[in-house]
Amino acid sequence: MVAAKAKIPARTVPDHVVVDGSNLATEGRSAPSLKQLNDAVLAFMKEYPKTQITVVVDASFGHRIDKKEAAEFSEAIANGELVTPPAGAVGRGDGFVLMIADKVNATVLSNDSYQEFHDQYTWLFDMGRLLGGKPVPHVGWVFVDRLPVRAKTDSVARRGVPNKTAPIPRPTRPPQRAVPKPDTAPKPEVAPSAVNSAEQYDAFAAKQPVGAKVKGTVESFASHGVYVRIGDVAGYLPLRLMKSPPPRTPREHVK
Repeated sequence: MVAAKAKIPARTVPDHVVVDGSNLATEGRSAPSLKQLNDAVLAFMKEYPKTQITVVVDASFGHRIDKKEAAEFSEAIANGELVTPPAGAVGRGDGFVLMIADKVNATVLSNDSYQEFHDQYTWLFDMGRLLGGKPVPHVGWVFVDRLPVRAKTDSVARRGVPNKTAPIPRPTRPPQRAVPKPDTAPKPEVAPSAVNSAEQYDAFAAKQPVGAKVKGTVESFASHGVYVRIGDVAGYLPLRLMKSPPPRTPREHVK
């Protein structure tokens, strides 16, 4: 008698997903990549076209990505396509992601287990409230249902705790003097370089006043808009300016 294989239940389509952008941007990497985050969000939007998406990155994200992506990141923040937690937020980026998901009863897309928040947000262990994602070579991004990895048990945490009944050990050598650390001045932040030169911008602005219609060629798509080339000038068209209401993806409006 051959036992029947257990069927994997069909995944429900979430109404709203909060993306832990900092987590997906560093999946398989030592430093975050805005391009990798864009690829992940676009792949998720293609797989779940009816799901509302909110992308959250931590406050230091813009300082850790490649300098070439700094201008694109600033535009995404200015246009509301990426959200960062307010300064001094308790729990920082992770806490902000879970706070948003808790408020709107959303699903979280992240490979993190949020162990320090298990007691506060018990719904993390409800099926369908946590998704994971990973880029697979020659396949693309694959998204799966997840359950958080629980923190290690009490017995593990007790390892190395001294026996209270044992005598206090006496030091065999005098304590070492603390060596003061040298003061290190913070490195000055490098402002992102402009995409267009001042001469290119002035010439374009003189010929094309605000509100004028122009034709451009799409160079690349992002989850929050498209990058276009208008003659020798590089431009950007965010989702919110394409039409009202904004399209879900740039490809729905721009060819």
